[in-house]
Parts: sequence; structure tokens; C-alpha cells
Amino acid sequence: MPALGTSLLLIAVGAILAFAINVSVSGVSLYTVGVILMIVGGIGALMSMLFWTSFAPFARHEVQ
Repeated sequence: MPALGTSLLLIAVGAILAFAINVSVSGVSLYTVGVILMIVGGIGALMSMLFWTSFAPFARHEVQ
């Protein structure tokens, strides 16, 4: 679960940087950094969930 928690943290920090901070920093666009963090967090959450489903103990296994 640490991977999903980290991904959610990245999404939250990215959203704060993209939408809640109105500070100008020379040479860096905080909006762009925030969007990048949200994208990376979303990909990480998706990969984490896909990993969980591939090793789920309740997965159906057909025995013939």
C-alpha cells in the first residue's frame, strides 16, 4: 500500500501546486510542475492497482 499512498500524495501536492498556489517563481512554472506531479501520481496509482489485481488472493483460478 505504500505505492498507492505515495501516488495519492503526489496527486495532492500536484493539485495544490497547480491550482492553489499563486506565487511567481522565476524560471519555474509551478502550474507545469503541479500537472507533471499529478500525471506521475496518476500513473503510479494505476500501476499500483494493476499490480494488486495480478496478485490478489481472491482471484478466480479455473481448475480443470
